[in-house]
Amino acid sequence: MAAGAAVWYARPVTKALPRGVLVAFEGIDGSGKSTQATLLSDWATQHGLETVRTREPTNGPWGMKVRESKVSGRLSPEEELHCFLEDRREHVATLIAPALARGAIVIIDRYYYSTAAYQGARGHDPLALIAKNREFAPKPDVVFLMDFDPKLGVDRINARGAQDTFESLPQLTKSREIFLSLNEPHIVKLDAKKPPAELHESVLFHLLHGPLKDSAKPLHLDEPPEDPKLRTR
Repeated sequence: MAAGAAVWYARPVTKALPRGVLVAFEGIDGSGKSTQATLLSDWATQHGLETVRTREPTNGPWGMKVRESKVSGRLSPEEELHCFLEDRREHVATLIAPALARGAIVIIDRYYYSTAAYQGARGHDPLALIAKNREFAPKPDVVFLMDFDPKLGVDRINARGAQDTFESLPQLTKSREIFLSLNEPHIVKLDAKKPPAELHESVLFHLLHGPLKDSAKPLHLDEPPEDPKLRTR
């Protein structure tokens, strides 16, 4: 594995999936993406699945250049986009593609939809960016888009004491608009204001009725829970 690949943790295989599954969590900062990625990773490893959790930008040279710019000042739109694309090329080649080939479930915090939203807010065509990324990056089996009020996102960022040139209110507002404009069958939009446990149930529902549907019974995964949207209070 190349140095700098953003692997958070992986578990040994005890149950093989018929094919790898790529799950992406997207949304503005402060929307709870990392929390849901952790909950899903824990669930998958508890069921004996090889689980690779990762994020973008990575800790590789291109990703670190982007990360450093969050504090030092943003790069030009063209240079920033170039860094994201090169970082993702390396990420796909060294981590994502090999893990999917092994039949792992790969859980990624931010992917090329974030590039479309954030770089789109700087003037690039979001749909053209998605098409450009799909020339080399595998399409996710499911994308969980955590929709969140940008003002609340800024409050969470400030509460963390984080300095981040990417996450101003105008930037988050425009990025959210682009995220919400994306309408593809594999994108599941979730209300990120809901409690984390309820959102996790929705994630499992869509996974077990979608990409993991054929694997649930032979691998003895949990029975698909009810859709929280249909639950009576």
